[in-house]
Amino acid sequence: MFNKKKPNIEIIRSLKKIFSEKKQIPDTSLLSIAELACHEPNCPPIETIITERTVDGKLKNWRIAKSINDIIEVDFENLEQEHNHKH
Repeated sequence: MFNKKKPNIEIIRSLKKIFSEKKQIPDTSLLSIAELACHEPNCPPIETIITERTVDGKLKNWRIAKSINDIIEVDFENLEQEHNHKH
């Protein structure tokens, strides 16, 4: 439980770069990648959420049912945007 392998910062940087290119994320947007554990029914045990915050405050989310360390470039191919809302 306490020896969970943390995502490597270099992997996160690399994923952000690949994701930004594939999804044409502008340099003005802030991109974050977070790994979450889910304990709810019908929810994957580990999920990675990619969030884009645009300069006008809009948020866009994408979810991958894998840990950050297990994501590969092909996982971004058919990834659909989840939400588009403003805070």
